[in-house]
Amino acid sequence: MQISDFPVPETPAARGALEMAQTYQSAAITAHALRSWLWAEAFARVDGIDDVDHELLYVAAVLHDIGTVAEYDNHTLSYEHAGGHVAVALTAGAGWPAPRRARVLEVIVRHNWPSVDRAMDAEGYLLEIATGLDISGARPEDLPESYRREVLAAHPRGALAAEFSACIADQAARKPDTAARRLHEAGIARKLAENPLARLG
Repeated sequence: MQISDFPVPETPAARGALEMAQTYQSAAITAHALRSWLWAEAFARVDGIDDVDHELLYVAAVLHDIGTVAEYDNHTLSYEHAGGHVAVALTAGAGWPAPRRARVLEVIVRHNWPSVDRAMDAEGYLLEIATGLDISGARPEDLPESYRREVLAAHPRGALAAEFSACIADQAARKPDTAARRLHEAGIARKLAENPLARLG
């Protein structure tokens, strides 16, 4: 397994998602988004999930945290709902039909669920377990070490632990009824600091 096994979709929506991420997000958060996509694609392979909308998964992964940036932060909505609506707007511009735009919102929102039923939502399941690996260190041994090292070399973790911990703490304080509070109270700062991926690169 290697990065070249998972080509980036060559579509307007995919290009637009990456451009937005690179324009508005920090380098560390954008690298986290790209690693999350690569972990999700890898988990699809190891878990035997073949019926994946790869373009939708890429757009959702790249934009799943964009609701945390100042330009798109919503004063009442959770950051995952806010980011999901950014993805809806982007994909509307790219010509996606309404049901598929609704799906990108669902996938981004569900990445913050405690778990997602793969039979109900394959892409939501994949993004949830992928971000679980990148943030909390879940299931690292299910992916080859050589692949984990390659992904981390291509998209280093950098200041992710400090940046994302502070971001979630801020979101939890301002929007205590959202998933950010659960993540904060569950010790996301500690999980980021102790993530086994940090020892690989």
